[in-house]
Amino acid sequence: MGGGNQMLSLALAQRFQRDSAVLVGIAVGAMANAALSAAGGWLISTMIASDARTLFLALALVLGGVGLFIAAKHPDTLDSWRTGPALTAFAGIFILGFGDGAQFIILGLATRTGDPVMAAIGGAIGIFVACAPAVFLRKPILASGGLLWIRRMGGSILMSIGAVMALSATSLL
Repeated sequence: MGGGNQMLSLALAQRFQRDSAVLVGIAVGAMANAALSAAGGWLISTMIASDARTLFLALALVLGGVGLFIAAKHPDTLDSWRTGPALTAFAGIFILGFGDGAQFIILGLATRTGDPVMAAIGGAIGIFVACAPAVFLRKPILASGGLLWIRRMGGSILMSIGAVMALSATSLL
């Protein structure tokens, strides 16, 4: 929570005041970006060995965890866009997803498992579940300061899991 996708979701929910349309756009944008990430992971999985695939996922998890310790910049609220709430949310989430930690984790999961469909479904659900509270709970989220703690806990968990996977892939564990 508190990442770029959630901050954009929060901004769009405040701008449009049409929660269902914003949520539809978020869902479709997350699905499209997750599908591209998973397809890329599937292509990579056919080129590298099993231990390398595990190491690839470990690296994605560690870097995703590190990213949670870095304060998220407030994304452009897309005020100049003259599209409706669903299309703005779709395009915003889709574009913002490029280079996002979730995209690399989805890529890593598809690479490691060789199952791009499940990686895409799980990734899209994860992105949507992370963004939906920003839409529904925008006022309490704006008033709270607990996002930093949530980000640090999530980052610690991801880095720990990634480190154990890396040690396992290199036969050091």
